Amino acid sequence: MRLRIVRRALAAAAAPLGGLHPVLGRVYAARGVSSATELDTSLARLLPVGTLEGTAAAAELLLEHRAAGRVLVIGDFDADGATSSALVVRALRSCGFVAVDFLVPNRFQFGYGLTPEIVALAATRQPSLIVTVDNGISSNAGVCAAREHGIDVLITDHHLPGAQLPEANVIVNPNLTGSRFGSRALAGVGVAFYLMAAVRRLLDGRGLTDPAAPGVAELLDLVALGTIADVVPLDANNRVLVAQGLRRIRAGRCVPGIRALLALAGRSVADLTAADLAFGVAPRLNAAGRIDDMTIGIQCLLADDEPGAQVLAARLDELNEERRSIEARMQLDALGAVRRLQHPGPQAIERSGVCLFDESWHQGVVGLVASRVKDRVRRPVIAFACADGALLRGSARSVAGIHIRDVLDSIATRHPDLLSRFGGHAMAAGLTLERAKLDAFARAFDEEVARCAHGASGADAVETDGELAPQEIALDTAQALRAGGPWGQAFPEPSFDGHFSIRSARLIGERHVKMWVEVPRSGRSFDAIAFNHLEAGAEFVPPQGLQQLVYRLEVNEYQGERRLQLLVDHLLPAAR
Repeated sequence: MRLRIVRRALAAAAAPLGGLHPVLGRVYAARGVSSATELDTSLARLLPVGTLEGTAAAAELLLEHRAAGRVLVIGDFDADGATSSALVVRALRSCGFVAVDFLVPNRFQFGYGLTPEIVALAATRQPSLIVTVDNGISSNAGVCAAREHGIDVLITDHHLPGAQLPEANVIVNPNLTGSRFGSRALAGVGVAFYLMAAVRRLLDGRGLTDPAAPGVAELLDLVALGTIADVVPLDANNRVLVAQGLRRIRAGRCVPGIRALLALAGRSVADLTAADLAFGVAPRLNAAGRIDDMTIGIQCLLADDEPGAQVLAARLDELNEERRSIEARMQLDALGAVRRLQHPGPQAIERSGVCLFDESWHQGVVGLVASRVKDRVRRPVIAFACADGALLRGSARSVAGIHIRDVLDSIATRHPDLLSRFGGHAMAAGLTLERAKLDAFARAFDEEVARCAHGASGADAVETDGELAPQEIALDTAQALRAGGPWGQAFPEPSFDGHFSIRSARLIGERHVKMWVEVPRSGRSFDAIAFNHLEAGAEFVPPQGLQQLVYRLEVNEYQGERRLQLLVDHLLPAAR
């Protein structure tokens, strides 16, 4: 597919933002920032705690179980679920709750959410209250099972609800129909943070807070990690949460587990960015839930001593290496399947939505495979693996402009016999279906994505912030952009396009291309690298001559010296 560059337009009403680097000012304007107030990431800008519906009732319910009850936190098996679980356990224990523990479902044994099976296991611990974090909004049967056991249920979630809500005592979810909370983009850990803030406020109001108890803001390192890891939109409220969490980590005020994982990833705490959490910490934390059991990830985030956290982080690092090996093999299989798969004539890559399945695939890693293939074919992808019996579990990843959970909802409406269950949000979703129905589902998925894609930005479009003048391609620009974050979903890291002459290119690490590039007729040349440029097994043909690059500016620190480096996302033929 020939990619085309689409440059982000500056907002029509955007006025120059004073005191900023000119390039950063243009970048903000292209993201709709119209005033300096919108760039304020102080805690004062956070949406008030009491405005998230259900938090007051949830805090009251929790307090009923503070002195004599047993609270069991049940989380999801990804990084958002792990940070949510650790946050709630830490907060409740510091607030004087006498018995607080957590339980995370093994995804291969119990499936997703508060299922009746996980409730049966939870009941052996005799909790008086189950608190779900980052799950539960679709767990109707599980909530019924808990209530039959005489267990109260508090659901905190951010996923989109179905037609019928579970009969929990209280539900806190900014995506409930009719919610007037100012942000529907909270991650599960963001919802958990608002709830714990409500609990603390209630305790303060009743004079029940231990003066030595840490404030809820001290948990913002966990909020930043979970929010970035879950790739939720960085709206104004989430930018405050992430920015505040990053500041705490940079200052060394974070849980030992995050510090240990950063060290293993080789990331600098002092210069930490959101990308360091996304690509250094989150994959190691997620590996536990993908390969083994997220319990070890939560334990790492709950560890209070450095040696204990380092031991747990080292185990997470080992699991991540195992995950990388499994994923690499599965990705080769998947990309080969995309090239081979036929569907009455056209290749699978010409479909609007692609479904992939292999008997040998690991169900904990199919989400990553779907993500990698989606990046290559630039359209929604679902990767399936075998589950129990005749069932398949799939992980879906989408592209901008196509809400993948809505696609699945439409399929369920048009073809009520196809899907056993599904859930998720705009860019990612999970689903279960019978293996015998895979072909019928693949056709329905392709048709529904085609319907949704009508009028959406093309799969061949690559958005950039335009071309930089030669003098703007500089270390001070890179430093200004780095400091201008946090960048993430819906507030993308700045990228640029331009024509460069490739002066030299060599392969490093089997798949990465190291280059020296020059802006024509400027006399200015730069160090550049394109990570994962070469597909595994493909022959390396060094790029040469005039090329159009899509790139980001990176501050590369080596032996105490900071230098500019171009991170090349796409190498395209020079436009004529």
